[in-house]
Amino acid sequence: MSGFHQRVFSGMQPTSTLHLGNYLGALTNWVAMQRTHDCVFCVVDMHAITMWQDPADLKRAIREVTAAYIAAGIDPQKSIIFNQSQVSGHAELAWICNCIARLGWMNRMTQFKEKAGKDRENASLGLYAYPSLMAADILLYKATHVPVGEDQKQHLELTRDIAQKFNNDFGPQIAELGLGTGELGFFPQPEPMIMGPAQRVMSLRDGTKKMSKSDASDYSRINLTDDAEAIAQKIRKAKTDPEPLPSEEKGLEGRPEAENLVGIYAGLSASSKDAVLKQFGGGQFSGFKAALVDLAVEKLAPIAGEMRRLLAEPRHIDDILGAGADRADAIAAPIMREVKDIVGFVRSR
Repeated sequence: MSGFHQRVFSGMQPTSTLHLGNYLGALTNWVAMQRTHDCVFCVVDMHAITMWQDPADLKRAIREVTAAYIAAGIDPQKSIIFNQSQVSGHAELAWICNCIARLGWMNRMTQFKEKAGKDRENASLGLYAYPSLMAADILLYKATHVPVGEDQKQHLELTRDIAQKFNNDFGPQIAELGLGTGELGFFPQPEPMIMGPAQRVMSLRDGTKKMSKSDASDYSRINLTDDAEAIAQKIRKAKTDPEPLPSEEKGLEGRPEAENLVGIYAGLSASSKDAVLKQFGGGQFSGFKAALVDLAVEKLAPIAGEMRRLLAEPRHIDDILGAGADRADAIAAPIMREVKDIVGFVRSR
């Protein structure tokens, strides 16, 4: 990605409380990235309204996700933290991306089919165009790297397609205005970043299903707002099998619940599944769960406590989001002005 400023962009939806899967799959990696990269972390509230949200609940959720970012270790002085709707370039560039993207590309997006279900004709246009807005989120900052889970890789591929088509379609204008980066064009081809030992955390009630905010059972997940008692209770009640833990990773095959709990321990201890099994292999789940309770409470209870402290001062959170939005807009606005010039819009400012 030589020629482009190295920048990371990522975000989470404020649709409900964040959980252990969000923490191990994303937040811990984000915290590490801010030490080595220029990072922009967004609360993607415009994505949230592709499905109906109660306005009061949405405000609460935006602040809660922001509090989770900070409590997990993202430094608002070092990284940019803001909510998407405060930077108008996201919506402006999304429309241009809508006009660049092809219907055939959008029709291949599997997440729309999953979320819309059988009642597809009743889904919002926003839900259908969601991946195009995601492309705009990334390209608005000329982000070169995007931390993504498996379920978002397809959307990042669409972002790369939109960036390439824009560069190709407007190649002469980009060159004439002197706005390109040589043969790389105007927009970079953002690269996926998949990191960490436990990117995919599964349900505590069913090891074949991903841990989810939408699962009806609260015992299927550990919320980042859970106190020490709730964390301990959920781990003790987590589904296991009657066999002892194996001594090597191959022994976890066909044992999804065992593999999930070992993966969670590995993620929380910043080690590998192999290392965890060397320590606990041959033992019963009761002893392993007791150790996992201690570790999870040690790592997660302070996050919940810091979130409660931050959420008691919503004005302070709003100030952080506002300051972050100003910093984000300082990057986005000049890029958006250049995009308008390339496309051929007339602007007086």
